[in-house]
Amino acid sequence: QVQLVESGGGLVQTGGSLRLSCAASGRTFSSYPMGWFRQAPGKEREFAAAIGWSGTSTYYADSVKGRFTIFRDNAKNTVYLQMNSLKPEDTAVYYCAARNGVVVTTVDKDYDYWGQGTQVTVSS
Repeated sequence: QVQLVESGGGLVQTGGSLRLSCAASGRTFSSYPMGWFRQAPGKEREFAAAIGWSGTSTYYADSVKGRFTIFRDNAKNTVYLQMNSLKPEDTAVYYCAARNGVVVTTVDKDYDYWGQGTQVTVSS
């Protein structure tokens, strides 16, 4: 069982930056691929970024590529999402998720554990 707790959300102006953190419990964190997903009001949850267990493989949605960076510190059981050049369309609740498997995927149904989410609001 893995428990995930996100933090770092907030209100930021267009062009600003935020860093989200996701702290995980459990001694097997370092073996899990991790993902960040987001859900805007009235929209379905969508993939943002994912990272393999070692941190060397990363994947991004086209909408965030070049602006967001996902990375992890397995010694701290934490995965991060650095978000730069934020836009109003990035406004959403951001969720981190862990996958009990080897392969990194961009599909939310493939992930087994989810955090409670953290709100990111980008003002224009």
